[in-house]
This record gives sequence, structure tokens and C-alpha cells, in this order.
Amino acid sequence: MRLGEIVTLVSGKVLTDAPDLQAEIAGGCGADLMSDVLASVQPQAVLLTGLCNPQVVRTAQIADVAAIVFVRGKLPTPDVIELANTEGIPLITSPYGTFELCGRLYRAGLSSLERPIAHEGEN
Repeated sequence: MRLGEIVTLVSGKVLTDAPDLQAEIAGGCGADLMSDVLASVQPQAVLLTGLCNPQVVRTAQIADVAAIVFVRGKLPTPDVIELANTEGIPLITSPYGTFELCGRLYRAGLSSLERPIAHEGEN
């Protein structure tokens, strides 16, 4: 699915400078714990999160996340937007909550890019 389609589906507002709206997004994930993102998210996912701090962008960079959608109309500070511009990671804000956004994207055909995390004692 293209980034521009995602922006439309989530009724989003792009916060970063000139993202490539034709960029292909391979799938999605929703997480507020950045350790979960590092442990389970596969590359080229769109990340849905309620966290708006610089660590979200840094984690996205490490995990090769293609774009970040902030849920419930949350807005990052200008320094977070500047960091995302520097790193080339599109930031989008949406008025909807995580559950609604995951449903909208999944129903439109975007698959999950979250790997299962094994619990202690499981193989």
C-alpha cells in the first residue's frame, strides 16, 4: 500500500517536509513500547503510536520503520519533526485511536508486520 493511501485512510495530516506519498509500505504495527518495536516489527512497516518523543524517531530509524502515525490527534514537538525530517521518516497525525486505525488499515489490505515474541519457557 502506498503512503498516500495510508494518509487518506487514517484521515491524516502529514507533519514532515515533502514525504514520498508514492512510497510502498509493506505492512503495519501498533506499539507504545519502543522495546516491542525493536523486538517484533519487521522493516518497512508503518508504526501507529501514541508516543511523541524523539525516541520514537530513533527507534523507527533503527527498526527501519517506513513512517510513523501518531494516534488520537497527538502532535510531536518541533524538535521531533526536525529529527524525522533529518532521518527521512514521514510523520503523520490522525484523529483516531490505535484500535480504529489498525482496523481501518487491516480492512484496506495492509497486513501486520509484527513478529510473535516468545515468552519465557516457550520455544
